[in-house]
Amino acid sequence: MQNENKDTSGREQRTSLLLNAPIELVWEVWTNPELIKHWWGPNGFTNTIEKMEVMAGGEWIFIMHGPDGKDYPNKIIFREVVKNKKIVHEHFDPSFIEIIKFESKGDKTLLNWYKLYETKELFEMVEKHYKTIEGFKQTVEKMEGYVLKENAAKAVQS
Repeated sequence: MQNENKDTSGREQRTSLLLNAPIELVWEVWTNPELIKHWWGPNGFTNTIEKMEVMAGGEWIFIMHGPDGKDYPNKIIFREVVKNKKIVHEHFDPSFIEIIKFESKGDKTLLNWYKLYETKELFEMVEKHYKTIEGFKQTVEKMEGYVLKENAAKAVQS
């Protein structure tokens, strides 16, 4: 993303949440293609992951299958990956950067998730067309539910 505009107002989305799961599990559901495909995207969407190389310079190529029957191809390049700490990736078409920070809080994990679109106009256009604010909220809720389910399954196994 080449935009040097320092004013981020009107072109960002963010959320913070405390997950009732250890950081290792939260990291795994974010970086394992067999897990992330179960929760990524808004309600009603499913995913086919073609490639997911979670390392700096690695690609994440996937198709989101919408409840409307349409396929939405996605390409992401990981810019920075620090295990159990941070993921920075760049999404293409539409262009935005996501920064996901993981912080251990004992047996819980504080997750800070931030999206920054290249321009305010792009964000507004994407929001109007894809309803990204609601989609982001739904994705966060799905991820939280999936983490809780996985954590409960791991507790039963131990």
